Amino acid sequence: MKKIFFIFMAFVGVLFAAVNINTADVDTLKSLKGIGEAKAKAIIEYRQDQNFTKIEDLKKVKGIGDKLFEGIKDQITVE
Repeated sequence: MKKIFFIFMAFVGVLFAAVNINTADVDTLKSLKGIGEAKAKAIIEYRQDQNFTKIEDLKKVKGIGDKLFEGIKDQITVE
């Protein structure tokens, strides 16, 4: 029973872990609502020139506006 509980808690932790936009790959970025292949690649391309220093910097990426940002801001982080 303890083993099942541990596996469940690990799974829940992964589900609610914030996505680090400075290190996430395309597939991880695509897990965010509203981020598809093109926007994920745009995020990666942007950070090749400069790292994000705060989550609001994500709005500097073409195609990511206030509405999309508001929908994912609780799911992202910069480290």
